[in-house]
Amino acid sequence: MDTRSHSLDGVLMVDKPSGCTSHDLVDLVRSRFRFKKVGHCGTLDPLATGLVILTLERGTKIQDLLMSEDKVYEGTLRLGTATDSQDADGKVIEEKPVPPLTADQIDAAFAKFDGDFKQTPPMVSALKKGGVPLYKLARKGQVVEREARPVHVYRHEVRAVRLPDVDFLVECSKGFYVRTYCHDIGAALGCGGHLAALRRTRSGNFDVADALTVERIRAIESIEELRPYVIDLPEVSRRRRR
Repeated sequence: MDTRSHSLDGVLMVDKPSGCTSHDLVDLVRSRFRFKKVGHCGTLDPLATGLVILTLERGTKIQDLLMSEDKVYEGTLRLGTATDSQDADGKVIEEKPVPPLTADQIDAAFAKFDGDFKQTPPMVSALKKGGVPLYKLARKGQVVEREARPVHVYRHEVRAVRLPDVDFLVECSKGFYVRTYCHDIGAALGCGGHLAALRRTRSGNFDVADALTVERIRAIESIEELRPYVIDLPEVSRRRRR
């Protein structure tokens, strides 16, 4: 396979499957095509699927700009069970019966988390305390104080209620934890909850519908075959101005 990069600078959109990390995608593309520099614009947890934007070569210089874009997620909130990670990968720490909630009650709980508010990041996260990622402290059973951070929800939709599950869409700012969103809504409803499933569908003006699957990437035989899927830097700039 021809693996010379031929100055292939820009971004590559990938539809991440469940079970792998954003770093796994970076390693796949870097090793398969022998890029010198590959980065990603926002971590998705292993549980989650959907859009991961990879930056290639000189594209890594605009990584921080792309990470600052607003995001759209589709998810499932599972009521009645709280976990230490606030998602389905965590250890159950509390279980409560789910009352016969009405659609209006659920809508009202979601509405409490619209616009500007503050979120306290979960312990199971990559944020650092004293230079140590919080998830490493959490593995040791340690819980440390975390400062609540300002976030913003631009819009949300409650798409289906199938108690104990609630399907939703949320458009939110950079640094938003959908896991914490679910945890807090569950608490507001009085029965607790956690994030059961998550898919990122959009970041800024980049849509998962245009992304390559991992299977497609593995089937590509050359850099030239990959080239049509790489968004060059001038086009990235145009998309950011829309």
